Amino acid sequence: MRTVISTAFVSLDGVVEAPGGEPGYRNSGWTFKEVEFVPEAFAIKEREQQESTAILMGRVSYEAFSPVWPDMAEFAHYKPMPKYVVSTTLTDDELVSDWGETTILRSLDEVAALKETEGGPIIVHGSATLNHGLSDAGLIDRYHLLVYPLLLGAGKRLFSTTDKDTQKLKLVEHEAYSNGLQKQVFDVIH
Repeated sequence: MRTVISTAFVSLDGVVEAPGGEPGYRNSGWTFKEVEFVPEAFAIKEREQQESTAILMGRVSYEAFSPVWPDMAEFAHYKPMPKYVVSTTLTDDELVSDWGETTILRSLDEVAALKETEGGPIIVHGSATLNHGLSDAGLIDRYHLLVYPLLLGAGKRLFSTTDKDTQKLKLVEHEAYSNGLQKQVFDVIH
């Protein structure tokens, strides 16, 4: 079974919306506008590229990343990786042609089937709505969080508000940085 890893920049109050400057959110770009850059805090991002074997994302994140990431040197390892986009509306003719093999999955059942295939870890970038569904369905195995010392108030949250049984996590790695960022890596106890 493949491991699904959700990776996120998250504010202390749980917001994940528009960390890189995506339009339409009041605090857009909060990861670089509000907190001093400390390179060592982002070593986990390079590690994710080295360890992942596929990328999973929702349609909104795909539409934000696919025009930009294929040509960015800092995401070069992701270019040849298979990509999976969970969407009921995206069509094959809307996929970019310069970012490697991309498959559209139409349901969380198809994600569950993907997890059962051979291969290494699948990394989930962005995709707040998809993260909610994956978490509620018990399909996330690990969280890689860079927690920012910010309270953003309104905005899309990483975790759903579904009324469900307690889900236990095990902290397997953590580090605090001089700018107040914290790396927190949790395994989901299934």
